[in-house]
Amino acid sequence: MDLLPDNEIESRLADADGWKREGDAIVKTFKNDDFVGSVRFVDALVEPAEDMGHHPDLELSWDEVTVSITNHAAGGLTEADFELAKRIDQLAARS
Repeated sequence: MDLLPDNEIESRLADADGWKREGDAIVKTFKNDDFVGSVRFVDALVEPAEDMGHHPDLELSWDEVTVSITNHAAGGLTEADFELAKRIDQLAARS
């Protein structure tokens, strides 16, 4: 998968609510009601990540989950990263 150029990354981030760039990754923190809500949110991420064969790095706190996405194999950000971010946002909107 081809790496996205910086201008394309910035353009996509402008349309990706709450996502920000941190180095070679895009990152967003999702607020949940409590620990159980955070764990359920993480569990819900399994299906889209497995479907895409693309797995985010996750940081779980009591009522927050921070998701970091990059394409480790490609060494930076690709179209797949933004597609996974979109799918995660759709999951969050349903919960």
